[in-house]
Order: sequence, then structure tokens, then C-alpha cells
Amino acid sequence: MVRRRTSIHGEWSSRWAFVLAATGSAVGLGNIWKFPYITGENGGGAFVLVYLLCIAIIGIPIMMAEVMIGRRGRQSPVNTMYNLGIEAGSTSHWKWLGWLGVVGGFLILSYYSVIAGWALDYIFKTAAGTFTNANAEFVSRTFGHFINSPATLLFWHTVFMLMTMVVVAKGVNGGLEKAVRFLMPSLFVLLVIMVGYAISTGEFMRGLAFLFEPNFDNLLYKHEAGGQFILNTDGEKIFTLEYVLIAMGHAFFTLSLGMGAIMIYGSYLPHNASIAKTSFMIAAADTAVALLAGMAIFPVVFANQLDPGKGPGLIFETLPLAFGNMPGGMFFGTLFFILLVFAAWSSSISLIEPAVAWLVENKNMKRVSASVIMGIACWLVGVLTVLSFNVWKNVHPIDFWVFKNKTFFDVLDYLTANIMLPLGGLAIAIFSVWIMSRSSTSDELDMKENTFAYNLWYFMTRYVTTIAVLVVFANLVGLI
Repeated sequence: MVRRRTSIHGEWSSRWAFVLAATGSAVGLGNIWKFPYITGENGGGAFVLVYLLCIAIIGIPIMMAEVMIGRRGRQSPVNTMYNLGIEAGSTSHWKWLGWLGVVGGFLILSYYSVIAGWALDYIFKTAAGTFTNANAEFVSRTFGHFINSPATLLFWHTVFMLMTMVVVAKGVNGGLEKAVRFLMPSLFVLLVIMVGYAISTGEFMRGLAFLFEPNFDNLLYKHEAGGQFILNTDGEKIFTLEYVLIAMGHAFFTLSLGMGAIMIYGSYLPHNASIAKTSFMIAAADTAVALLAGMAIFPVVFANQLDPGKGPGLIFETLPLAFGNMPGGMFFGTLFFILLVFAAWSSSISLIEPAVAWLVENKNMKRVSASVIMGIACWLVGVLTVLSFNVWKNVHPIDFWVFKNKTFFDVLDYLTANIMLPLGGLAIAIFSVWIMSRSSTSDELDMKENTFAYNLWYFMTRYVTTIAVLVVFANLVGLI
């Protein structure tokens, strides 16, 4: 048994603090901004069902593995994988898995910051009464003018990156932990209020049907833009697992898996905290927020004859409409976008933390200096996303394979969520059950080797999770 390590960066004050922080990392724009629009784009209920299965059979086992590895190593993902690879009698080259997570988180934050900037701007728009008594056409036109202004998007992107840098510079206990104790429960309460409003729209049942009634034709066969099935030369519908890959990628994205965030947060977890219990709590809270967001948004979409597959702008063209036409909407709308920003804020901190921790550990930097350097670098990459919505919206930097006809933003989004994160999660699963010893994993998970709970996690991670990810990747590259 290896001697217990300690983190030089500090430790969460309790298991509850870790749950809130990790939930804050998981719950953010991925749940409230991304989940509704990718559900709308990918057929509704069938996609949701596959997403929930991905959370259960892939997300939770890998989350347990990633938290376990993080707490075992007690360092940045790069150094953790380097040391644990040697400790397991394997190779120090496992450090490249750490780098995959660090780079993935960095790239996600570069465009995440831009979208969070949208929410920042909408705080002031809502507070000023811009959407009071507005109709769908006005709300859509307002959003269109907004994203067509690169200067405006760049300004809010800059503000959000500065916010992220400030909190990261304050460290584990001084910044993030204090904020999430209030912000995450408040966001959940406001989402429940939004669901209450959605019930009053008259289209609540239609929204629920879209969200929870699966139509697998919509999921398993390729479509044209108009919703028609694409047929092969024999007149048969073309089968695809691409939507399964998107659901799996979003499970990784929304749980913050494979990007170093959960690993670094796990490194701050006290040894007396149960990894299994905290992982289930985080996954449950994260999934509940995503489903509540769908229940709040889709009835409003249908009540106002909007397109559920509208894309990244969906939340900014539905929630303002709802707030603008509900009693007290100006107040609740402003508060909602404030809390959405803070949810994004807590996620952004976790995305940049692995890179900052590595600079502190390996370059002897102060946290302030490391935060500034990484923040500026991330801001520069984010400019590509800013321009993707206006000046460069017709620029396709990698116009082949799965990246064909995608903007810079689309490329970064697809590359990270659908390739890098699942690939990182697959490697984490392999390392935790094929490289690390059973005695090491059972010790860190605080489970005896011969118990049902440990054997279930071991089996799911070693076989079910690994095979599921490999099958979807095989489909992506055309092997099946």
C-alpha cells in the first residue's frame, strides 16, 4: 500500500464541499445551454434515453475512476498520471493522458468563455426590460444582432475570462468553495420555477413528449436538413451511431470527465470521503438539472412555434421570451442569467485549474502568475470562436471527415466533446482497471476487493464501459 500523499494546493473542507464544487464543475452551460439544443437537433426522447444510459453505464464508473486516480496522485493530472504509471509498474508515458485532459479542458474553456459572455450580456438586457412583452420574432432578431457583433462578443468574453482568472488565483478554499455553497442550490430552485412557468404555456405535455418519448428512427438513421431520411442506393435508410457518439460525448462534457477537472478536484478530496457516494450524488444532480432545463425550455419552444433544433442560440431565444411574458419576469430573468453565469463560472474554474496546477508544480509559479498566463492564452484561442459567429461564419478550417462544413467553434466543440473527452475517459478506464492493481483501486475507493459493489464497478469499467466507447469510436472512423 502506497503512503498517502497530500496536495500542495490545499483540500476541500468536507465531502459536501467537494460534492458542491464537482457539481458546480458539472452543472453549467452544458446542462442549460447545450443539452436542450443538442436534444432538439438529435430527435428528442430517443437521444435523451441514450444519454441517460451513457451517464449510468459509462459516466458514473469513469467518474469514480477519475476521482480515485486524482485522490491517489494528489497532483495535477500530468504529474498524477506520471507518478501513478510508475507506481503501477507500467510507464511514465501515461503522463500524456494527463496532457490530453489538460489540453481538452483548455480548448473547451476557450469557447465556453464566449458562450458564458452571452449570458453576461443577457443579464443586463433582461434587467433593462428589453424582453418585456416581447414576441418570438423580436427575441430572435435581438440575438441575431448580438452575435453578429464581434466587438460585443469579444468584450464579454474578456470580462468572463477575467472573472475566471481572479477566482482561480485565490485557490481552492478562498474562491470556489465559498461561492458554490449558495449558487448551485439557488440555480436548482430557479429551474424549478421555470418548469412551473412552462406548465402554464399550454404545451407542457408536448414538451415532455418530445423530451421523453423515444423515436429511434430519429436517432439511428441519417437525416437531411429538412428532416427526410437519407437513403442508400437500394432505397434503404442509412444507419449511423453518430448520435450515440454525441450522447456519449455530452455525458463526458456535462460530467466534466476526461478533461482533467474531476481528476484535479479529486486530488483535493479528503481521504475519509466516499468516492462512490459522491460520484452518484454529482451524476444525479447534474442529470436532474439537464432534464429540468429541457422541461423548462421545450414547452416554451413549442408554445411560440420555434424550432427545437435551432442550435447553440436556443436558450437565448426561448428563456428571454418566457421571462418577458411571465409575472415578475424581469426580476427572475435577471436572477436566472446571473446564476447561469455563476454556474458557468464554477465550471470554467475547474477547466483551467489543471493547467494552473501544473504550472505551479513544475515551473514554481505563484497561482496568480499561472492564472494570468493560462487565462490570456485561453482568451486568445477564444477569439476564434468569437469570429465563428460573424466574420468567419463561412470559414471551415478543417473541411474533411467529421469536421466538414464546420466553423472554428464547431470544430473545437466536436473535437473536444466527441473525440478528446471520450478518448480520455477510455484511457482512464483502461488505466484504472488494467494497469492499476486491484489492491490499489479498492484501497482508494475504500471498498473491499470481494464485495459486490467493488466487483460491479470493476466489471463495468473493465468491460462494459471500455467496449461501449470502443464500439462508438469504431463507428466514427468507419470500421463498423
